[in-house]
Amino acid sequence: MPPSFITRKDAQMTAKNAPDLPLDLGRDLDGAESTPLPQRRRSRKWYMLVLLIPVSMFAGGVIGMYYQPPGLQRFYAMTGLQPGGGADTPIALPPDIELPPEMADTLLPSDVVGLSRLMPRGDVAIVAAPYGAGDARVAEILVSVGDVVTRGAPVARLDNSQALESAALTAEANLAVRQATLAQTRSAITASRAEAQATLDQARASERESASNLARIENLSQLGVSPSTTLDAARTAAETAQIAVQRAEATLARFSAGALDDQPDVVVAERNVAAAESDLARARMDMARAEVRAPIDGTILDINATPGQRPPSDGIMQMGDTSVMMAEVEVWQDRVSAVAVGQPVELAAPALGQTLRGTVESIGLTVGRQGLISDDAAANSDARVIRVLVTLDAVSSALAARYVGLEAVARIDTGAGARAGQ
Repeated sequence: MPPSFITRKDAQMTAKNAPDLPLDLGRDLDGAESTPLPQRRRSRKWYMLVLLIPVSMFAGGVIGMYYQPPGLQRFYAMTGLQPGGGADTPIALPPDIELPPEMADTLLPSDVVGLSRLMPRGDVAIVAAPYGAGDARVAEILVSVGDVVTRGAPVARLDNSQALESAALTAEANLAVRQATLAQTRSAITASRAEAQATLDQARASERESASNLARIENLSQLGVSPSTTLDAARTAAETAQIAVQRAEATLARFSAGALDDQPDVVVAERNVAAAESDLARARMDMARAEVRAPIDGTILDINATPGQRPPSDGIMQMGDTSVMMAEVEVWQDRVSAVAVGQPVELAAPALGQTLRGTVESIGLTVGRQGLISDDAAANSDARVIRVLVTLDAVSSALAARYVGLEAVARIDTGAGARAGQ
């Protein structure tokens, strides 16, 4: 074939298959300089890397936000950052909440989702041992789990009842002695008053007799019949009778100065009786330390002690008013501004078998650490949340009464008011 019909491709193949050529001038057949093949391959690699970097970054971000690997979770935990926190519409669902399918199908962008805990109205009440029970042990449990009791009803007894009853009997006996002493004092004062009155009457009679005798002797003395010594003796007897009357009047005044109960001896005896009555009342109040009573009206939820055991530090039993159930929802601090009282709430958990419904009753005033977390050891347990209380409706409350403390996923419909106004 003539040289003029040799194509450029054939020439390149010929040059490639001709290793015995002495020199590669780096030019095409038409005289233009050509780029070496290794350099062109390196250029293609750089182009591919430049294109792969943004693709890899986007894919990594999507995978990281979707799967939340432990390393990324630790990063969020150490830095305090929240996924989507820098956006105008932050992620409503924390990464460690598994949203139930029935709730995910109807989830709206305006909904606020958080973990929640079912609880009775007023939360769970701890039934502890009475104050001052000391080293007493549980002697008897009077109720069972599920029993409905009223406030003040005895739910358990302690083994210090015999000692406290003995102290009460001693106080009763002491009171009886004090009361007898008071009666004796009153009787003695009454008798002493009568005796003083009789003594006064006798002294006055003696005074009258002495005065009469003195007047007669004085008359005789003036006639010169009676000696002066007899007159002196009569005067002395009259003076002695007057002194005896004064003494008797003073004694009677001591007992008749006021009413019988105002007498000093009676007042002292009455105070002793009052002190004994106080001791008896205290002893009877101490007897209440042998009984454990219900602090509220409600249902017995759990019993933590058995007969013969010391009352545990966390209470002998737990109870709560399950007639009205509530839910405590932990809402992330950057989402609580959208929550308002009266908004509808939906709660879902696998153990319920159906969703519960209620309304927001109150919003907490303090920001605290997240208390309801998943079982993942790498989960963020330092999230800042605000607790929102939700009151369940009658049907949901009856269902949730059997699941006190159950964790559920709560969805607060923050856009319900806006949709109702449209």
